[in-house]
Amino acid sequence: MASGRPGADRQREGATQKLQKVLAQAGLGSRRDMEQWIRDGRVSVNGANAQIGARVGPRDVIQVDGRPVRGADSGSPPRVLLYHKPEGEIVSREDPAGRPSVFDRLPQARGAKWLAVGRLDYNTCGLLVLTTAGEVANRMMHPRYGLEREYAVRVRGSLTEAQLARLRSGVELEDGAVRCDSVEDAGGEGTNHWYRIVIREGRNRVVHRLFEALGLSVSRLMRVRFGPVMLPPRLRRGQYVELPPREVRDLLASLGLSANPKPDPVAGASGGAAARGRGRTRNHPRPFRAR
Repeated sequence: MASGRPGADRQREGATQKLQKVLAQAGLGSRRDMEQWIRDGRVSVNGANAQIGARVGPRDVIQVDGRPVRGADSGSPPRVLLYHKPEGEIVSREDPAGRPSVFDRLPQARGAKWLAVGRLDYNTCGLLVLTTAGEVANRMMHPRYGLEREYAVRVRGSLTEAQLARLRSGVELEDGAVRCDSVEDAGGEGTNHWYRIVIREGRNRVVHRLFEALGLSVSRLMRVRFGPVMLPPRLRRGQYVELPPREVRDLLASLGLSANPKPDPVAGASGGAAARGRGRTRNHPRPFRAR
């Protein structure tokens, strides 16, 4: 045990977790990163240097570089932001070309860092979910959970019935077949036509590649939903809204996670108006929409 307490005391305190998992859930980085931090001597538990494989409980005092990190059993939910990404921003903290980053606009996450739930290309806009909890990000992104991604797609030209059928049955790409759960005609004028599609894939440029395989070029792409989370209709480009704790717990429940499981290393202020769940769409939990 990292704290050196007798086992009986630890049992009375409840279940323990691996230290690197707790740190990753705090939004400090991946588990692999946290393991390296532990090896580098940056992490201590109850004043002593931590070891790989150490287990910690809710009463253990964890510090990174001498600064305290609130544990995973603090009872507070993680923070979740909904950001309306405009075109012309990257979803990365570092870029050799010096392009603007979504992280330039976000509030500080003191004692943690924002983790992007999936990525959007430089020229793709729409919903970007960010959280301070690694487990939330993993549950939303991992292919095993198959969360839906809904996009509004503008193409030059229009889809034929045969092309619509291919999208619904599956289009073979160089890295495997991709199938749309649904494809809806959203209208358009002139040479441009809009469609709403739902897929369960997070591969690089997968929507562009889907339509290119059908001989059509995507002229605009916007993500409007990720799993149970909807892009708030009044959220302007470049703005974000932070879900209040009650609605974060609702989101956790929809993802099959405990209502109070993960660390909230920051007792943070809200980044915008509260969000409220409204309505249902088929085959996925109640969506979250801003007022």
